[in-house]
Amino acid sequence: MKNNNALKSAENGGSPSDEAHLDRVFHALSDPTRRAIVQRLSGSSGTVSALAEPFDMSLNAVSKHLKVLEGARLIKRDIVGRTSVCSLNIDPLVNAHEWIQQYTQFWNEVLDSLEMHLDADAAEPGAAAKKDERP
Repeated sequence: MKNNNALKSAENGGSPSDEAHLDRVFHALSDPTRRAIVQRLSGSSGTVSALAEPFDMSLNAVSKHLKVLEGARLIKRDIVGRTSVCSLNIDPLVNAHEWIQQYTQFWNEVLDSLEMHLDADAAEPGAAAKKDERP
């Protein structure tokens, strides 16, 4: 089944590696702690200890979340002296937004078509009578 998705992705101009990266991005964003970290980093970069501060978990647990975000390339970690400083990489978020936007456009077109069809049915003479006859 995974190969079928990869083929569909390739048919739509994407590659299996693009599909795998998108999977990692959505997986990383599926966790509320990681989303909060991304939100925090959208304002400015931060040290691991500063990022860990608002959470009731160990530095080791926060570090594991950061590794997932790094694996999805959502953040990058730079070592400054003995301190790790994390910053947000928005490129994967832009790619995810573009993927979602394709489906937003698709559903908008489907719903617009449905609306036109319903409006046309309502404009037909006797449409109200047909509606009243339904059980």
